[in-house]
Amino acid sequence: MTNIKALLLEPVGCLAEFPSGPFHEIAVRLFGRKGKASPSASRMYWHLLNLMEAAPMNAEQNAIAEALELEAVAQAELYEDVRPMLAELQAMGIEVRIATSLSRAAAMKFVEQNSLGEFLAGVSSREDVDGVKAAPILHAVNGTPADGTLYLTDTVEGIKAARLAGVLPILMMNDPDEAQRLETHKPAGGVVSLLEIPDFVRLVAAQNQLA
Repeated sequence: MTNIKALLLEPVGCLAEFPSGPFHEIAVRLFGRKGKASPSASRMYWHLLNLMEAAPMNAEQNAIAEALELEAVAQAELYEDVRPMLAELQAMGIEVRIATSLSRAAAMKFVEQNSLGEFLAGVSSREDVDGVKAAPILHAVNGTPADGTLYLTDTVEGIKAARLAGVLPILMMNDPDEAQRLETHKPAGGVVSLLEIPDFVRLVAAQNQLA
């Protein structure tokens, strides 16, 4: 594995605990989804992205989706290990970028309300590339070697999107049973805590020095 130069982050499920309700509401109002909301915001979010990919939204629909995403961001609770992880990676010279299928407004609100801007080299949203899933990831790579870029995810759809973009999927193992199932999709690595990511970067560098 090439030395790691950059880390790409999807806020939903990997940086904060989001409510699933607003994402479910988007799916119901804009795409006719039936049934109850999943208790997992990540699953609901990535299901919504599949719907968006299959049926791109018009300007009016985008406005509705954005309003509900802003509601979700307002309720999101940042994980306590996010800022220490970002500070350590910054000290190591690793570029960190947000790569999300949220609207630009929702992505920027998330960054601002959690005071993360000082740690980030950029933010890529679905509106920056007019696409979801792999499209913002590709935009966020921004010249960094793809095989030296990590993408943190906690869903199988995220692993697939990372592979499609050519970057390395790292599994955020929030749920042990779900993590065991997702490990069959062979991510490049897995972490239980965000604080393990700098250690992973150092491990790759050490292995390359010994090779």
